[in-house]
Amino acid sequence: MTAALSATSANKTLDLGPAVELVSKEEGHRQPLAPEFVSVEDFSPLEVAYDFGRVRREDIEAGPRNIWRYKKLLPVPSTVEETPNTEPGCTRLVRADRLAKELGLKRVWVKDDTGNPTHSFKDRVVAVALAAAREFGFEVLACPSTGNLANATAAAAARAGWRSVVLIPKSLERAKILTTAVYDGDLIAVDGNYDDVNRLATELAAEHPKWAFVNVNVRPYYSEGSKTLAYEVAEQLGWRIPEQIVVPIASGSQLTKVDKGFRELGQLGLVDASPYKVFGAQATGCSPVSTAFRNGHDVVQPVKPDTIARSLAIGNPADGPYVLDVVNRTGGAIEDVTDEEVVEGIRLLARTEGIFTETAGGVTVATAKKLVETGKLDPDAETVLLITGDGLKTLDAVENHVGPKATVPPSAEAVAKALGY
Repeated sequence: MTAALSATSANKTLDLGPAVELVSKEEGHRQPLAPEFVSVEDFSPLEVAYDFGRVRREDIEAGPRNIWRYKKLLPVPSTVEETPNTEPGCTRLVRADRLAKELGLKRVWVKDDTGNPTHSFKDRVVAVALAAAREFGFEVLACPSTGNLANATAAAAARAGWRSVVLIPKSLERAKILTTAVYDGDLIAVDGNYDDVNRLATELAAEHPKWAFVNVNVRPYYSEGSKTLAYEVAEQLGWRIPEQIVVPIASGSQLTKVDKGFRELGQLGLVDASPYKVFGAQATGCSPVSTAFRNGHDVVQPVKPDTIARSLAIGNPADGPYVLDVVNRTGGAIEDVTDEEVVEGIRLLARTEGIFTETAGGVTVATAKKLVETGKLDPDAETVLLITGDGLKTLDAVENHVGPKATVPPSAEAVAKALGY
């Protein structure tokens, strides 16, 4: 038990809503709620277990227009909406008919998480992590990041009046560096890739007991924030689960928690527990989970990332084996796409639906196209694509592929000529 937790427990009763304990993913060993992420029994990752009680649709629908409408399903205090936070969530679900036609699918929905406060889904997970960190008595919000998490952590800390410490690879996209530094926290660039940065964060978490590393020592709580994507999709579809969903894979946590969210909704009777398939998307330059799936392995071999999709560039994904479990159990598949296909995926979504996604979204769209072409996605099944970040963060990916059609003098005749009239 950490010093932060001991101090908190001595002063007040821990309030993490319906959360009751932590459970190891491998053997189901149980231990008390604490800022810990690995089981002391079997050394596997820990996740949160709950006693939900009764949860009704009408209570959720009467809640705020952010993720706290689902607070009875999350490890957060009962008064979470009363504390300063970025209030993420309730982003739009777009019916994407023109994209569907291009992909060869009957009906496609795009879950557009670019509308979150720092323009990615990471605002969801950080908001939950911050709420839990407050309860445990932490004083600093920290993270290792490939970019989007850096933005979300720095912004959430600023909103809460906390100090932030954010570690990034020095090769990160310039836009993501600037959109983290602007919050005036402690931003540290590390000479190494994300896996090097993550190892450093684990060391620092052990040395600084008042630092809440959102995806390290409070990871079990942080990761539960991704369930809200599943909750929102189901609610926005009229309280039903889509038949197919395509999710980008970085650490793999998001995919596993979307699955967990769908299962919880079914178990609670909030939706019909209908079958669904989960599909994973990776960039070929960092595709350890896709490779394991293709080869029929249950162990994910680490790789050295080399892709423009830096937000997915985690060569040793912590939840990789659990992604394989989910995809195999639901009858889905995992594919990967080249950087050239990623760019085309970005442009395809932009020109068909007016949504500009970062490279991770390009991976999702391009992978969906490949899954259709290889017969793995059912063209007649309702499909949701998760678009998790804004294209303004990764302008370098498209800067050599798009631009003015022509440069002309200021005359109508010149414009007409350029347009071929």
